[in-house]
Amino acid sequence: MKMRSALGQVRGLGSAKTGTDHWYTERLTALALVPLTLWFVASLISGIGSDYQTLKAWMEVPGHMAMTALMIIVTYWHGALALGVVIEDYVHNKTAEIASLIAIKFGAFVWAVVALVAILKLGLGD
Repeated sequence: MKMRSALGQVRGLGSAKTGTDHWYTERLTALALVPLTLWFVASLISGIGSDYQTLKAWMEVPGHMAMTALMIIVTYWHGALALGVVIEDYVHNKTAEIASLIAIKFGAFVWAVVALVAILKLGLGD
């Protein structure tokens, strides 16, 4: 039987005042994805049945290219943050955790760059 109060048991083991930025960024990217996804889905629906030249002409509009690029950036950023949380919570081997976090961040960066290059190539010309 311990003779310590509840406050005494947790003192020094509470919040380290970290993690707020990560939490806030994850919520902010999720919030940004709502209108971006609605716009992107509406754009896809309006382009059903279109050919490559129509897509190219649509992507050449600077606003469409910018919104698509923003959608790609925010999606990969949000995905990397969310997968990082899952890895931190469920992978208990420190080496595997660090390797997984590095792989996720690197993979998200590489695929985002590939998608952005494809958007720029399509929008700026072949």
